[in-house]
Amino acid sequence: MSILNLDELAATTGKLLLAIVLGGAVGWEREIHGRTAGLRTHILVCLGVVLFCEVSRAYAPGSDPSRIAAQVVTGIGFLGAGTILHAEGRVRGLTTAASVWTTAAIGMCISSGGTILVTAIIATLLVIVVLALLERVDRKVNPNHES
Repeated sequence: MSILNLDELAATTGKLLLAIVLGGAVGWEREIHGRTAGLRTHILVCLGVVLFCEVSRAYAPGSDPSRIAAQVVTGIGFLGAGTILHAEGRVRGLTTAASVWTTAAIGMCISSGGTILVTAIIATLLVIVVLALLERVDRKVNPNHES
Protein backbone atom coordinates (compact mmCIF):
# COMPACT_ATOMS: atom_id res chain seq x y z
CA MET A 1 0.00 0.00 0.00
CA SER A 2 1.38 3.38 -1.01
CA ILE A 3 1.15 6.48 1.16
CA LEU A 4 1.28 8.61 -1.99
CA ASN A 5 -2.02 8.70 -3.86
CA LEU A 6 -1.02 9.27 -7.49
CA ASP A 7 -4.54 10.21 -8.57
CA GLU A 8 -4.69 12.97 -5.93
CA LEU A 9 -1.19 14.11 -6.85
CA ALA A 10 -2.12 14.35 -10.52
CA ALA A 11 -5.33 16.26 -9.75
CA THR A 12 -3.53 18.72 -7.47
CA THR A 13 -0.70 19.20 -9.96
CA GLY A 14 -3.27 19.93 -12.67
CA LYS A 15 -4.91 22.53 -10.43
CA LEU A 16 -1.57 24.18 -9.71
CA LEU A 17 -0.70 24.30 -13.41
CA LEU A 18 -4.11 25.75 -14.24
CA ALA A 19 -3.55 28.39 -11.54
CA ILE A 20 -0.30 29.38 -13.25
CA VAL A 21 -2.04 29.65 -16.63
CA LEU A 22 -5.15 31.55 -15.47
CA GLY A 23 -3.35 33.76 -12.93
CA GLY A 24 -0.72 34.39 -15.60
CA ALA A 25 -3.34 35.44 -18.13
CA VAL A 26 -4.70 38.13 -15.83
CA GLY A 27 -1.18 39.10 -14.75
CA TRP A 28 -0.02 39.40 -18.34
CA GLU A 29 -2.74 41.93 -19.07
CA ARG A 30 -1.66 43.96 -16.03
CA GLU A 31 2.01 43.56 -16.97
CA ILE A 32 1.64 44.92 -20.51
CA HIS A 33 -0.07 48.00 -19.09
CA GLY A 34 2.77 48.57 -16.61
CA ARG A 35 0.72 48.06 -13.45
CA THR A 36 2.29 47.47 -10.04
CA ALA A 37 0.96 43.92 -9.73
CA GLY A 38 1.76 42.05 -12.90
CA LEU A 39 2.49 38.57 -14.16
CA ARG A 40 4.36 37.14 -11.18
CA THR A 41 2.07 38.66 -8.57
CA HIS A 42 -1.11 37.32 -10.15
CA ILE A 43 0.40 33.89 -10.72
CA LEU A 44 1.58 33.70 -7.12
CA VAL A 45 -1.80 34.87 -5.76
CA CYS A 46 -3.71 32.28 -7.78
CA LEU A 47 -1.19 29.54 -6.99
CA GLY A 48 -1.14 30.45 -3.30
CA VAL A 49 -4.90 30.33 -2.98
CA VAL A 50 -5.04 26.91 -4.60
CA LEU A 51 -2.34 25.71 -2.20
CA PHE A 52 -4.12 27.07 0.88
CA CYS A 53 -7.40 25.47 -0.20
CA GLU A 54 -5.75 22.13 -1.01
CA VAL A 55 -3.85 22.06 2.29
CA SER A 56 -7.02 22.92 4.18
CA ARG A 57 -8.87 20.11 2.45
CA ALA A 58 -6.06 17.63 3.15
CA TYR A 59 -5.64 18.48 6.83
CA ALA A 60 -9.31 18.62 7.68
CA PRO A 61 -11.19 16.32 5.29
CA GLY A 62 -14.93 16.74 5.55
CA SER A 63 -14.64 20.10 7.32
CA ASP A 64 -16.26 23.33 6.21
CA PRO A 65 -14.22 24.68 3.25
CA SER A 66 -15.72 28.15 3.70
CA ARG A 67 -13.43 28.69 6.70
CA ILE A 68 -10.28 28.85 4.59
CA ALA A 69 -12.09 30.79 1.87
CA ALA A 70 -13.05 33.48 4.37
CA GLN A 71 -9.46 33.79 5.56
CA VAL A 72 -8.14 33.97 2.00
CA VAL A 73 -10.55 36.78 1.15
CA THR A 74 -9.38 38.74 4.19
CA GLY A 75 -5.69 38.15 3.47
CA ILE A 76 -6.00 39.08 -0.18
CA GLY A 77 -7.84 42.24 0.88
CA PHE A 78 -4.74 43.31 2.79
CA LEU A 79 -2.50 42.46 -0.16
CA GLY A 80 -4.73 44.42 -2.52
CA ALA A 81 -4.78 47.38 -0.15
CA GLY A 82 -1.02 47.57 -0.57
CA THR A 83 -1.46 48.34 -4.26
CA ILE A 84 -3.71 51.35 -3.60
CA LEU A 85 -1.94 54.69 -3.40
CA HIS A 86 -3.27 58.09 -2.46
CA ALA A 87 -1.13 60.95 -3.67
CA GLU A 88 -1.71 64.48 -4.90
CA GLY A 89 -5.45 64.15 -4.33
CA ARG A 90 -5.72 61.06 -6.53
CA VAL A 91 -6.31 57.43 -5.75
CA ARG A 92 -4.46 54.89 -7.88
CA GLY A 93 -4.31 51.13 -7.92
CA LEU A 94 -7.96 50.27 -7.29
CA THR A 95 -8.26 48.27 -10.50
CA THR A 96 -5.04 46.39 -9.75
CA ALA A 97 -6.28 45.63 -6.23
CA ALA A 98 -9.54 44.35 -7.69
CA SER A 99 -7.69 42.19 -10.22
CA VAL A 100 -5.60 40.62 -7.42
CA TRP A 101 -8.77 39.97 -5.41
CA THR A 102 -10.54 38.44 -8.42
CA THR A 103 -7.51 36.28 -9.22
CA ALA A 104 -7.77 34.87 -5.70
CA ALA A 105 -11.40 33.96 -6.39
CA ILE A 106 -10.31 32.24 -9.58
CA GLY A 107 -7.82 30.24 -7.50
CA MET A 108 -10.65 29.16 -5.18
CA CYS A 109 -12.66 27.99 -8.18
CA ILE A 110 -9.68 26.01 -9.44
CA SER A 111 -9.20 24.33 -6.09
CA SER A 112 -12.86 23.36 -5.93
CA GLY A 113 -12.35 21.28 -9.06
CA GLY A 114 -15.11 19.60 -11.01
CA THR A 115 -17.36 21.66 -13.23
CA ILE A 116 -16.46 24.89 -11.43
CA LEU A 117 -13.11 24.73 -13.28
CA VAL A 118 -15.05 25.93 -16.31
CA THR A 119 -16.26 28.84 -14.18
CA ALA A 120 -12.61 29.71 -13.41
CA ILE A 121 -11.77 29.76 -17.12
CA ILE A 122 -14.84 31.86 -18.02
CA ALA A 123 -14.13 34.26 -15.14
CA THR A 124 -10.53 34.67 -16.32
CA LEU A 125 -11.70 35.53 -19.82
CA LEU A 126 -14.22 38.02 -18.43
CA VAL A 127 -11.58 39.66 -16.22
CA ILE A 128 -9.31 40.12 -19.23
CA VAL A 129 -12.19 41.57 -21.26
CA VAL A 130 -13.05 43.99 -18.46
CA LEU A 131 -9.43 45.04 -17.96
CA ALA A 132 -8.45 45.35 -21.62
CA LEU A 133 -11.58 46.49 -23.41
CA LEU A 134 -13.15 48.67 -20.77
CA GLU A 135 -9.89 50.58 -20.32
CA ARG A 136 -10.30 51.76 -23.90
CA VAL A 137 -13.89 52.80 -23.22
CA ASP A 138 -12.81 54.56 -20.02
CA ARG A 139 -10.16 56.54 -21.91
CA LYS A 140 -12.69 57.70 -24.50
CA VAL A 141 -15.27 58.72 -21.91
CA ASN A 142 -12.77 60.33 -19.54
CA PRO A 143 -9.44 61.10 -21.27
CA ASN A 144 -7.85 62.50 -18.05
CA HIS A 145 -8.66 59.45 -15.96
CA GLU A 146 -5.86 57.01 -15.11
CA SER A 147 -6.98 53.41 -14.57
